[in-house]
Amino acid sequence: MSDSYDAITGSTAAEIASSVRGLIERGSLAPGETLPPVRALADSLGINRNTVVAAYRQLAATGLASGHGRAGTRVASPDPVAQEGFAPRSADRPAHARDVGTGNPDPSLIPDPSRALARAAGRPVLYGSPVVDPELERWATEFLGADLAPDELRITVTGGASDAMDRLFTAMLAPGDRVAIEDPGFLTGIHTLRIGGYPAVPVPIDDEGITVAGLRAALEQGVRAIVCTPRAQNPTGVSLTPSRAAELREVLADHPYVLIIEDDHFSLLSRRPYASLIGPGHERWALVRSVSKFLGPDMSVALVATDPRTAERLGMRLRPGIAWVSHLLQRLALVLLTDAETRADFASAAEHYAARNDAFCAALARHGIRCAPGDGLSVWVPVADAASDVTARLAEQGWIVRSGDEFRVSPDSPRSHHLRVTAHDLTDAEQESLAAAIASA
Repeated sequence: MSDSYDAITGSTAAEIASSVRGLIERGSLAPGETLPPVRALADSLGINRNTVVAAYRQLAATGLASGHGRAGTRVASPDPVAQEGFAPRSADRPAHARDVGTGNPDPSLIPDPSRALARAAGRPVLYGSPVVDPELERWATEFLGADLAPDELRITVTGGASDAMDRLFTAMLAPGDRVAIEDPGFLTGIHTLRIGGYPAVPVPIDDEGITVAGLRAALEQGVRAIVCTPRAQNPTGVSLTPSRAAELREVLADHPYVLIIEDDHFSLLSRRPYASLIGPGHERWALVRSVSKFLGPDMSVALVATDPRTAERLGMRLRPGIAWVSHLLQRLALVLLTDAETRADFASAAEHYAARNDAFCAALARHGIRCAPGDGLSVWVPVADAASDVTARLAEQGWIVRSGDEFRVSPDSPRSHHLRVTAHDLTDAEQESLAAAIASA
């Protein structure tokens, strides 16, 4: 530590941050290494402690360092976050292995957009045009507004749910602000927090959604935002119940300026009612509904309803002609979302996912594994042994599943005893075979 004192120089926050950055780039400070305590470095440099605090904040804002409370500030060593989609190929993966950990929708249930393209094409959109297509805005106001208590709302369109979260964090938070997020949680949400320099505060969930005690604990830690999945929580499939939502709104009534972000990604495919944390008097909120689960991830469109102030801040990062979502995509999404035949396809897809998840849970039950089918594209399967051990054994049998460890918000969280399995596209015989393999593993 004394070497670090001598190596770090500077009399201003910018100079100190630049000095630390140089040491990191040269390898003199390694990932995970603790920086000198604020008081000690300030005394060593003969400067005010607030200057060192400001320097460390600058380092955190650029992702070079991270605060760990009483454990001090460390050189950033971000733990890798698994990605959604297909598992990466590896040398020890059997060539015949079946990947049932993707979390993907069934491609055959994603509507073919070719029929709608002619209706979506038309007038050119030029600089100075509205960021949101006016017709889509009118439809989205009714679609999202029907489920929201606040009287005033604004509609924004982003390039998917992850883009919405990233823009909301950047617009409404400062690096270093704490954010409450479900644990286990959505991989993209966890990744967005880590690379943005926002410390994640894990909030446990049960079969009714995030817990009241967990939310209270997060608020006591000073979180500035809360990320919640009201339905089909990924990875567990849990949906927020109306009674739990009412309890959580009561807790949040004393914190009206904490930003609530609800990621209702499964909206048109869900078999659960929408229950919200957003109360009528809440000041900062956003309801995000992407189209990726029913129109496909490549559509890259999310509808975002917010309070007027949040919309204003968010709109500053969606400038006309520069950072807006393509109006062609917006109009194509609107054509598909309002087409009667396509909406019937959504209903059929919803029935398919629900029925196949129910069937897989029934297959597991026949092999002594009890689990609720939940909502969404996957099933959260409990296992007796550590999930990482079970996934390794299943890989040897030709099945690639997701270990619950991948969805932990913090590497310090307890080891998981769950698997996330995407089995909706398996036949009955394949589901039975997979259930038997999990039981034996």
